[in-house]
Parts: sequence; structure tokens; C-alpha cells
Amino acid sequence: MIMEEFKRSMQEVLEDNILRFWIDKMTDHENGGYYGQVDGHDNVVPTAEKGAILNARILWSFSAAYRVIGGTEYLEAAARAKRYIIDHFYDDKNGGIYWSLDYKGKPLDTKKQIYAIGFVIYGMSEYVRATGDKEALDMAKRLFQDIEDHAFDEINNGYTEAFTCEWDNIDDMRLSDKDENQSKTMNTHLHIIEPYTNLYRVWKSLKLEKQIRNLLDIFCGNILNRKTYHLDLFFDKEWKSKRNIQSFGHDIEASWLLHEAALVLADKKLLAFIEPIIRKIADAADEGLRKDGAMAYERWIDTGKIDEERHWWVQCENVIGHINLFEHFGDEDALGKAVRCWAFIQKNLIDWKNGEWHWGIYPDGTTNLDDDKAGFWKCPYHNSRMCLEIMERNL
Repeated sequence: MIMEEFKRSMQEVLEDNILRFWIDKMTDHENGGYYGQVDGHDNVVPTAEKGAILNARILWSFSAAYRVIGGTEYLEAAARAKRYIIDHFYDDKNGGIYWSLDYKGKPLDTKKQIYAIGFVIYGMSEYVRATGDKEALDMAKRLFQDIEDHAFDEINNGYTEAFTCEWDNIDDMRLSDKDENQSKTMNTHLHIIEPYTNLYRVWKSLKLEKQIRNLLDIFCGNILNRKTYHLDLFFDKEWKSKRNIQSFGHDIEASWLLHEAALVLADKKLLAFIEPIIRKIADAADEGLRKDGAMAYERWIDTGKIDEERHWWVQCENVIGHINLFEHFGDEDALGKAVRCWAFIQKNLIDWKNGEWHWGIYPDGTTNLDDDKAGFWKCPYHNSRMCLEIMERNL
């Protein structure tokens, strides 16, 4: 009965609070696709740039919603995102995906960030799962090949962060201003294994399977800090760690995404190897849990300082990661952590009046209205995925 209520509340928030907001408030009827920004005070910014990550995550969210729930409205929203990405974000000349467009749909920042291309694969492959669409599958395959042809490091293994429009070396490879300018990052590799796993569900390519297995090896051999079981974040091209911040949200997210990859490959030997590791990663992430049920953002190792802001996406991954431990390992304590975090989300992060969620809660308990309600990085993917994961799992 508790689980039925848990799942029911997730579906209500997904449909009435998250997806409704993106359909009603974010659809750009004048210039096509979706608006690039709604600020923290619920003001639409119609001239904001349109990011590849935002649009790919919209595609994933509505595709997944249609696959799980059905409904022509969700299919139409997903199809809108798919069409806009193919027609505007895809570089017909050089391959790959532009980083951003202006509000009218013209290329603005034309660099090739592998993280963003990965998310387009994630969205396209989910659209294929939902509809069987050949055009989306062909696009996902093409982008997979672009990543493999241009970003895979044959000498040192792994994937280089970013390139120019023509796939030449680029001086600034950072994903965002807060990141280190390094050749390889945990974050990009996490969001390559995520779309590759989803693509494998609809395309049983031997090369794709090989690269998923290789990515699991990279996480366990290069990215995982065996002393702490946190994931190191930034590396040079030879995998020397360049800065040690412990990101609690990424740790708990990785714990279930790495497990998912092994589950999708359906390899018992691989699962036996990976499962003890992902449980230790989840335990390390729990160092960020707080008494209010939420998870803090990150910790700087050199000073011990912790960013205590409760970011929306960290709480989503906190819920999924602990539900994963409960479902697959019968961890009742993990279930309690997920339920407590969901209560925190409902009380503090969800904007019940205007729709969607706030960016976060500051350490003093006030709501962060300085950052976007929707934007380049504030997308429907983390929270819609949390709801859909709970709805779909065998709990």
C-alpha cells in the first residue's frame, strides 16, 4: 500500500507539475521548438539561447513519458523536440550537434561538446523505444559513430571532452564555468555510458556493447577512487586526476547508472563484479545525506568545505539510487532514505502553484530563486526520470 501511494504521487507530480509546465509554458509557438529559459521568478525569456542539452533532455522526457504512460500530447511534444533537434542542432556538414542556437534556431555556439551529443543519443534512442521511429534510430547511430570517430582516445582510452565545429582541438573544453579545463571528466563519461546503454536497448551492435563494457572498465579502473569510493571528477588525457571534489549527487547517480548498464548487458559475471562496487559508491555518496532527508551538493577535499545547497537534481538521483538498492538488494534502510528525500522534495522543491521545481534550497532554508526554473541546465530530465523510474520499477 505504501508503494502504491509512492508510485501514485510520482505520477501525479510528473504529469500535473512537470510535464504540464513544459508543454504550457516552454513551447515556442513563434520560432519553433522550446524556449530557452524561464527564470527563477517564472518569467519566460523568449530571446534566450536554446541549448542542445535542454532540447535533448526534453526529447528524452516526453519520449519516456509516452512510452510509459501513453497519450498523444506527450508524443506530440517528443516529436516536436526530435524534429527541432534534427532540423536545427544537427551539423549536416561536419556531423555532431551544435552546442547552442539563438532563439530563432540559428547556430550560435558551434563547438562539439561530447556530453551534449551523448544526450541527443539518449533522447533519440528513447524516442525509438517509444515509437520504433527509424529516423531517430539512424540519427542516434550516426551520432554514436561521430563520438567514436572523433572523441575516442585510442592511445589512452576514454573520450575527449570537446572539439571545434570541424572536430579540431579546442582550447576551452569546459562543460561549464564551474568545471576544470581538462581533457577528460567523470561527468561526460557518465553521460556517455548512459545513452550508450539506452541505445543498446534498441540496437544490439557488437561495437556498442564493446564500448559499454569498456566504459564500465574506465569507471572502475580510472575514475573510481579506490581509497574513498567517490568518483574523481577531472583528468588529463593520460587519466591523471587534476582536482578532487567529491560530488555526492554524481556518486549516487553513477551507482545506479553503472548498475543499469550491466543489467542491460545481462551478463551475470559482469554483474557479480560491478554490484559490490556500486554499493560502495552509494555508501560513499551517503556522506552527503542530511537530517532533513536531502543530500548536499559536493565537498572540496583540500579544505573539507561542503556546499550544503540542496540542488533539485541531486535529490532526484538520491531517490533513484536508493530505490535501486532497495529493489535489487532488499535494502530497507535505502528505501527509508528515498522516502525521506521524496518528502523533502515535496515540501521544499516543488512549485505547486506555478509548476516545475525550484533550482534548490540554500543552506539557510530559503528557496533559490536566483537560478533558472527552466534553462540551459535546468531541464525536465532529472525529475521526470525519477518519477518514471519509480513508476516502472518492480517495488
